[in-house]
Amino acid sequence: ALSEEIHSVLKRWRRSVDFAEWPIHVCGLCLAFWYLDSAIHSMNKSLVVMGVSGCGKSTLAAAVARSHAAVLVEGDSHHCAANLDKMRSGVALTDADRAGWLDDLAAELQRHSEPIVLTCSALRSTYRDRLRAASRGLRFVFLDIDREAAMKRVVARAATHFFSASLVDSQIATLESPVEEPGVLRVDATAPLAQLQDEVSAWLRQQDQS
Repeated sequence: ALSEEIHSVLKRWRRSVDFAEWPIHVCGLCLAFWYLDSAIHSMNKSLVVMGVSGCGKSTLAAAVARSHAAVLVEGDSHHCAANLDKMRSGVALTDADRAGWLDDLAAELQRHSEPIVLTCSALRSTYRDRLRAASRGLRFVFLDIDREAAMKRVVARAATHFFSASLVDSQIATLESPVEEPGVLRVDATAPLAQLQDEVSAWLRQQDQS
């Protein structure tokens, strides 16, 4: 959508430009493209948006991917049918259940030549280490949310999402906080999306400059 908008602007500029003032227009275009380049900061490393169900992984990841011109990979879409059936039935996944899923996500990280934004609950430190092994310098944004808020969100989307609200407690119990690990940003999952996106973008720029 952004490329189409830029193309449209350039077409209008070509029709209206006074070529006697060519140097001025060239300077203007350079400034415009500099602004676009700074506004759409490309990531240097892939990013995982993580947390328990209901924390808002998909929403934030989509916003970050758009603002950084990155490919979005939805972790849930890589669950096998057996895992989906278990979660619909309110049966918590085991480490063995998640092993193949994590392998698929690691393969996705390796398959893309450019950094991606991946959604994944990544509840245990061993799960995160599995993903880190597949992507050097991998970063994580941890959407921290309490049980009440997570449960409220999961219940509200019950008609359109496979995840059973009865599994929220299991995920919270399984979660091993990543806040002491390197390359992790903790954010408040209940904050407005625009604020979260700004926090993540500022952190990514800081990480790239360090």
